[in-house]
This record gives sequence, C-alpha cells and structure tokens, in this order.
Amino acid sequence: MAVNILIVEDEGAIARFLELELTHEGYTVAKASDGRSGLDMALNGAYDLILLDVMLPGLNGLEVLRRLRAESDVPVILLTARDAVMDKVSGLDMGANDYITKPFSIEELLARIRAALRSGAAEKRPAALRWGRLTLDPARHTAVYGQEPLQLTYKEFALLQTLLENRDIVQTRDMLMEKVWGYDYAGETNVVDVYVRYLRQKIDAAFGVKLITTVRGMGYVIKGDGP
Repeated sequence: MAVNILIVEDEGAIARFLELELTHEGYTVAKASDGRSGLDMALNGAYDLILLDVMLPGLNGLEVLRRLRAESDVPVILLTARDAVMDKVSGLDMGANDYITKPFSIEELLARIRAALRSGAAEKRPAALRWGRLTLDPARHTAVYGQEPLQLTYKEFALLQTLLENRDIVQTRDMLMEKVWGYDYAGETNVVDVYVRYLRQKIDAAFGVKLITTVRGMGYVIKGDGP
C-alpha cells in the first residue's frame, strides 16, 4: 500500500529535492507552498505523514500545526532553521512528532520518516466501519460507497464516524457537538443539522439510501447494517 507524504515548503528548490528523493524511495508525494493551502490539504487529504516547514507565508508552520492538531493526529516532522530552538520546543509541545534542522542530510530525514511511520503504525488503528455498501476507514481517513470515493470534509467524516460507531444508539445534538466539535465549540447546536444535511446530500441523495434517521425531539441515529 502506498505511503502518502505531504510536503509543506515554500522554497521551491527544497520542495522539489524532497519530492524527487521521496518518490525515488517509493513514497507518493503531494506539495503545498504556503501555510493556508498546506493546512487545507492536510485536513482534507489522506496523508500518512507531513513534512512541515516552520517559516511559511500565509500561516507559519507552528500555526498550521496548532490548527492541524485540533483536527488530526497525522505524524508531523518539522523542518526548522538550525538556530530556531524555540521553534523546536514549541513545535514538540504542540504535538509535532519530530523535527530536523536545515541543512539536513537526506539519509537522516529518511530515517526520521521511517521512525515516525513505524510509531504511527504501532498505535492501535481503528477498524473500518461498514453500513451496507458504505465503508469508512478512520485509519486512512477514507470513505467509499461501493467503488465510489466520497469527498467528505473533516467534520463530515468525524460526524459520520461517530454515528457509525454508535449504531442503533440515538445521538442527541449535544452529544454530537461534544464528540465532533468539542467542549469549547462556541457555535450553535444547529450546526449538527447542517452537517447531517450535507451527509444526506452526499450519500442518501446520491445513492438512493436512507443512512441517517432523525429521531424527533432527540437527535440522529444510523440503524442496522444497511441495505
């Protein structure tokens, strides 16, 4: 199975060098050249590891990491300047798995990538969740209906995962808010209704099924094993 790595690096020569070396090692590589696009790709793609430069335009790497860790535990290796000690400390405190200082040898970077991937693989990965022809794989953050990939945002995926993990158990809006959006979410609980509607558009309407059932006055539930 291919290992997908995202490189978030604004220096074109370094990004291209990394892309060539990683591709040569058999990895599948995607690139982003600024913090905002890197964060968007990281949150909406299925990556096994992210190489994240600290000094980026738009959003710096530490801010990208902070926002990413609110949504994902994908392994991250920071690329830092040699004298940026506080960047290293802050990055590790924010949840980076490792860091490497520029300039670095490709052999050292490859060794650190292998170590981070082994560490991630050693953690217990949740099993795939199925309902009829729908398959949700939390470990790889992928969803398919039959052979058709589903393009779900991070929150849509998390909501669907929560409902599938609690099959036949009604989830109130407050329960879903807590599990998917977290205790500190400042928005309204009707955001749950909005995201249920998104899922129904992408799954129920698209494939002619009834995935999510509304329990009036309570919340939502996915019943049984599907058609």
